[in-house]
Amino acid sequence: MAAVTAAAVSLRAATAATSTPSSAPQHSHCSFPCAARTTAVSRRSLSVRAQAVSTDAAAAPVKEKKVSKKQEEGVVTNKFRPKEPYVGKCLLNTKITADDAPGETWHMVFSTEGEVPYKEGQSIGVVADGEDKNGKPHKLRLYSIASSALGDFGDAKTVSLCVKRLVYTNDAGEVVKGVCSNFLCDLKPGADVNITGPVGKEMLMPKDPNATIIMLATGTGIAPFRSFLWKMFFEKYEYYKFNGLAWLFLGVPTSSSLLYPEEFGKMKAKAPDNFRVDYAISREETNAAGEKMYIQTRMAEYKDELWELLKKDNTYVYMCGLKGMEKGIDEIMLPLAAKEGIDWIEYRKQLKKSEQWNVEVY
Repeated sequence: MAAVTAAAVSLRAATAATSTPSSAPQHSHCSFPCAARTTAVSRRSLSVRAQAVSTDAAAAPVKEKKVSKKQEEGVVTNKFRPKEPYVGKCLLNTKITADDAPGETWHMVFSTEGEVPYKEGQSIGVVADGEDKNGKPHKLRLYSIASSALGDFGDAKTVSLCVKRLVYTNDAGEVVKGVCSNFLCDLKPGADVNITGPVGKEMLMPKDPNATIIMLATGTGIAPFRSFLWKMFFEKYEYYKFNGLAWLFLGVPTSSSLLYPEEFGKMKAKAPDNFRVDYAISREETNAAGEKMYIQTRMAEYKDELWELLKKDNTYVYMCGLKGMEKGIDEIMLPLAAKEGIDWIEYRKQLKKSEQWNVEVY
């Protein structure tokens, strides 16, 4: 993977990364339902009602349209659907975990020719080839996009995914393989892949280039954050230069399962004041109390600093990965907030409302 990463980064540098993709078309979905009622009333009553409605309408305050704090401009959703997917081609597919890692994770790049315009933080759907046991097409599976909008090659004509091969033994002792993950991990360069989407606005990056962005990932939940970080540290734009703090927490079971460590090392060397990364390797590390080092365990080591950051208007939290992660973070923050007379659960709801708490877990 180090060679692949180095090649991609080198190619990006050599192909004028200062260029930005053209704005994706906006799709407006506006609906104004109207209803007409017919009643037996006198002309006078009709006149009075019409006058009252007119007066109320004039007096009603105009509701201001909420302005998003996220990079929503030009966002496209659902351009391609399962019945009419975009057919891309696999350009690259490489295993990025070591042979002794508990499970395989693959990084893959598909061609889009710019026809699947996406933003950092969005997802695409993939429909595996073949049919299910009932003779019907397989259902689509959604995957977080692991590349910036410019793509790994910097020409806005590709999309990348980070996929773990799903293989497990069921209660009957049978080995079961996930249909879509195995289809993707087995793809060879040149093979076709049916793509739907893009979808999603929950995980879009904040507009503020001076924001503090705390990213919490387990395993392949790293995908959207790789897209964020490439935009922040490997690319140049006229409209966006990141000057804030990007703090990544990544949880994996073993050091052989770490994803993209070479890339994160280069980012840290390039912007030491703007990028922090902390790993939580659950099967190899423990905290001072001897507890396994999960992502929330690692975060607890910085709990006071994190709480101070969470009280700022320009701090954004993004969470992607296993569902239990959020509960562990609540356990850290509840007592810290309580010390200041703050109900953490209500405070988190307010963060969510102001687009500062963004969760995509499974």
